[in-house]
Amino acid sequence: VAGVSGFQINFADTDIHTPGDRVDALIAMNPAALKANVDDVDAGGIIVVNEDEFNKVNLRKAGYAEGYNPLDDEQLTQQYKLHRVPITRLTGDALEDSGLSAKDIGRCKNMYALGLVYWLYDRPLDTTINFLDNFFAKKKNRPEVAEANIKVLKAGHAFGETAEMFTVNYRVSRAPIEAGQYRRITGNEAAATGFIAASKLANKQLVYCSYPITPASDILHHLAASKHFGVKTFQAEDEIAAICATVGASFAGQLAVTGTSGPGLALKSEALGLAVMTELPLVVVNVQRGGPSTGLPTKTEQADLFQAMFGRNGESPVAVLAASGPADCFEVAIEAARIAMQRMLPVVLLSDGYVANGAEPWRIPDPDSLEPIVIAHPEPRAEDADGEPFLPYTRDEKLARPWATPGTPGLQHRLGGLEKADGTGHVCYVPENHQRMIAVRQAKVDGIADELPPSKVYGDDSGDLLLVGWGGTHGAITTATDQLRSAGKKVSSLHLRWLNPMPKDLPEVMGKFKNVVCCELNVGQLRWLLRAKYLVDVRGFNKTQGQPFRVDEIVQAAELMLDGKWGEREALLPYQHQVTVDFDPVSTK
Repeated sequence: VAGVSGFQINFADTDIHTPGDRVDALIAMNPAALKANVDDVDAGGIIVVNEDEFNKVNLRKAGYAEGYNPLDDEQLTQQYKLHRVPITRLTGDALEDSGLSAKDIGRCKNMYALGLVYWLYDRPLDTTINFLDNFFAKKKNRPEVAEANIKVLKAGHAFGETAEMFTVNYRVSRAPIEAGQYRRITGNEAAATGFIAASKLANKQLVYCSYPITPASDILHHLAASKHFGVKTFQAEDEIAAICATVGASFAGQLAVTGTSGPGLALKSEALGLAVMTELPLVVVNVQRGGPSTGLPTKTEQADLFQAMFGRNGESPVAVLAASGPADCFEVAIEAARIAMQRMLPVVLLSDGYVANGAEPWRIPDPDSLEPIVIAHPEPRAEDADGEPFLPYTRDEKLARPWATPGTPGLQHRLGGLEKADGTGHVCYVPENHQRMIAVRQAKVDGIADELPPSKVYGDDSGDLLLVGWGGTHGAITTATDQLRSAGKKVSSLHLRWLNPMPKDLPEVMGKFKNVVCCELNVGQLRWLLRAKYLVDVRGFNKTQGQPFRVDEIVQAAELMLDGKWGEREALLPYQHQVTVDFDPVSTK
């Protein structure tokens, strides 16, 4: 059951904020898929199963009791609109004369199910037919496979139209959308595209050094195919080599980026500290997943915030920001690169599996609308210019030191992991200098807050409850806020992009609400930071199941707070999965 793969599509004629949530229709291709996903189907929802796969072997693999078939359970048929379709057999019938092998025919059954779904929701077939023609004819050079898939797609659509088991289908009207050119984009694709854009805006070569790790590998795949944009990619032998190569690329004067997931960030910590000490610009993308250790590689979580903030030896501050959705990864990647290069410091960009693998329509921006990233490298100078040596640790108004590229005449200097003397950059053990340099490196990060726009509250700027979130929880929190406000509740939400530093007006914003609840897919890391930094009473609504928040979970938590029943945890979620609320992190509850 744990190995079941699948995806959700969420579409509507109104604005939507999540790739999925509770589902109206489930297509289960085998018993394990039904068992893994049936709890997410709304009561009265549609379940279509491939009944050919509900045999003894597959039922046993899914963990059902011997002799039990869930399709015969009255509880399932009473709670949902169950449709048993012999998809495997009907696919074989449609391709009986195709000449394809039994294995290739079996691969087409997803298209039969897709055709059925297209009929159910009154969607056109043309886009998928064109895609199949182009994909198999041009890339795979197997037009017979395209023909087979198209034939099966049409057969599934015809079955939906003619089978008496389906008495109704649905039509979702065209949604109003801002004019422009759109493409479908995942979070990882958007991040890669954003870094390419940043390299052009800064007139730098993008050098991406990485080691493959789920779920961050697609960034490497996308950039490796982007050599025509001047991108250089390096697949290292391990995470340590990857970030060390990134430090080298940054020293060479290029836009240096590395990507990983939680365990990889742990391995990168020493070299990230070296970038802090040498004050070199680089970006580390951490696509978070369930942990600790190798944990849940294919599941989402937000539990690396503390690691990004503090996961290095010594006082080693870095800038930290997070993407709120797939398309937002584009803007966040550019912002991370801009801050890193203009302030000469490392930036950690937090994504997560839900954001990285999720997809949404993205309005392609006009390149001319993107703000250039202006960088001034020191000019060549005579060896004895004014009798003064080049000082690699002098500072501008942003406390950034000069980014001297190797080989520039008169700019010889040395870098390393030992503490630097302010100004000269020489190794220095003077106590007062060490304290000063620690303060300067922290002030350089803190100064980013001067550039941040005012916090934007979704809803009224005061009320009974403020829901605070960061990262991939944006969609669920925003949708829950909409539902609560529609019910007359005085609820607003605030989503943070910058986590280190945080916006300067954050205490004032939170202070205008009677209650503040921080919703996170961890045990309360942002909540800890808010309480410690601002001494405010922030409650935590936390989930660590490898799954994103569902909207109704947040709605119920908010209602408990508004009704003064926050402590009644057992009443929080009436269905199978229990979510912990506002608990002491050392407790096992």
